[in-house]
Amino acid sequence: MANTEIQTLSDIKLSVGQDEKQLFSIVTKKLGKPPKYFAIKKKSLDARDKNNIRFIYTVEFSANEKPNDEQPLERLSPNNQPQAPVLVVGSGPAGLFCALRLLQRGITPIVIERGAPVEEREKSIQTFFDTKRLDENSNVQFGEGGAGTFSDGKLNTQTHSGLNKEVLKTFVRYGAPEEILWLNKPHIGSDHLKRVVKNMREDILRQGGTVLFYTRLEDVFFTDGRITGVAVKRLSPNGVYTGENATEKLAVSAVVLAVGHSARDTFEMLLARGVPMRQKDFAVGVRIEHLQEKIGFAQYGNAYKKLPAADYKLVSHVQDRAVFTFCMCPGGYVMPAASEQGGVVTNGMSNFARDGKNANSALIAQVSRADFADDSPLAGVRFQRQIEQAAYTVGGSSYAAPTQLVGDFLQDRISDRFREVSPTYAAGTAFADLRAVLPAPVIGALKTAIGDMDRKLKGFADPSAILTAAETRTSSPVRIERDETLQSVGAKGLFPCGEGAGYAGGITSSAADGIRVADAIYSQFCK
Repeated sequence: MANTEIQTLSDIKLSVGQDEKQLFSIVTKKLGKPPKYFAIKKKSLDARDKNNIRFIYTVEFSANEKPNDEQPLERLSPNNQPQAPVLVVGSGPAGLFCALRLLQRGITPIVIERGAPVEEREKSIQTFFDTKRLDENSNVQFGEGGAGTFSDGKLNTQTHSGLNKEVLKTFVRYGAPEEILWLNKPHIGSDHLKRVVKNMREDILRQGGTVLFYTRLEDVFFTDGRITGVAVKRLSPNGVYTGENATEKLAVSAVVLAVGHSARDTFEMLLARGVPMRQKDFAVGVRIEHLQEKIGFAQYGNAYKKLPAADYKLVSHVQDRAVFTFCMCPGGYVMPAASEQGGVVTNGMSNFARDGKNANSALIAQVSRADFADDSPLAGVRFQRQIEQAAYTVGGSSYAAPTQLVGDFLQDRISDRFREVSPTYAAGTAFADLRAVLPAPVIGALKTAIGDMDRKLKGFADPSAILTAAETRTSSPVRIERDETLQSVGAKGLFPCGEGAGYAGGITSSAADGIRVADAIYSQFCK
């Protein structure tokens, strides 16, 4: 291969503590001179041998500068502009990336978000933690950035979309750490992600887009099978309707439904308007907390102090339903994530440094139509709500979360005190029997899985580890049907998008679906 071409070196191993500058030296030696272009493309950790833990790298390099091979996107001409605005409903990753892509395509969107801008959203969340007064429109589930803003900003995905790399590059462009481009398990951290999301919004505004906060989709209107208008309701910052004239109608050319997995009232409205949707399998369970140092030692041995906070990913198939860990947050916190009055919901979060004392993860069992005993498209929503309301009641009707130590959970005893692990759930906890919260088949599956997972990760079944309920919002319980043009079946101009619509699972795949939907909208108008 000629020196003028970009070359790749894979499987470069560096021991813990070795300086990454050695990678440049290795490339210089191979090339015979310092490269003008050098980039780390992948970095992962090999901890299979705890006595010889190593980082594994793939790098690119060239004797010449790397050419700019990015092609500009085609844009709508001024003559082809939609007659009415394109409306994006929701400002989570699907909505934000859709809006940014529309602007790249020459289409100026309106973005509406029922919750607050991220700066104010953080204040309303803290108010809930402190006073237990819940704003149902601005909380851990709703608001600028979506639910992922307060869940560590994990960007690893099991999808293999060609758009994934574009998503990561976009995050970096708006202020995310550059290392997300090459880490095997990239994350931004909730502290950094709030700034990134704000930068995205400011760029949408700078390019002429509109962003309306405290604005909720109330209704949709169709003419001859095509969406032509919507009704939106303006809310005051405290979530109270602003008055009799708070609802207004908007003419639209297209609507992107990037509403998130907790927009239950929106699902109900769409179903009433005849928008096709169906049940989708999801999972429910608890959050499990261990001491982070114990997870580190179990994964890396004595080297854990020199390494990034250890994570894990575990699956158990010992019964007729899968149980797995999800949204694992090293050095993180269990978050009060309710979005409805009278329900307790948990989530997990960590900051970029992942330096909290505890590790936490969702520990969840898959549920399906057989568990709902109901063929309604919204049966899963009702199933989630029943669990959340039971958790609220069992916890003392104050948003305190029902809690049980692992050792007591396995023995069906109500715990009486915390031991090595202290809870991080900010709205308070209440010792309870989790059998009063979760269905019996889920309880049985979790019990069996804990023992099975302990054989894979020593200490997972630590009796002092904490289980906090209820983890119910792992993914959307519905799928809003769409066709090959990404439009709702039977409702042209309506584009279900992202995790809430049932087409993604996490930040990266949701953002990629937002880009995909924006391109589909462009193709409708450029004909």
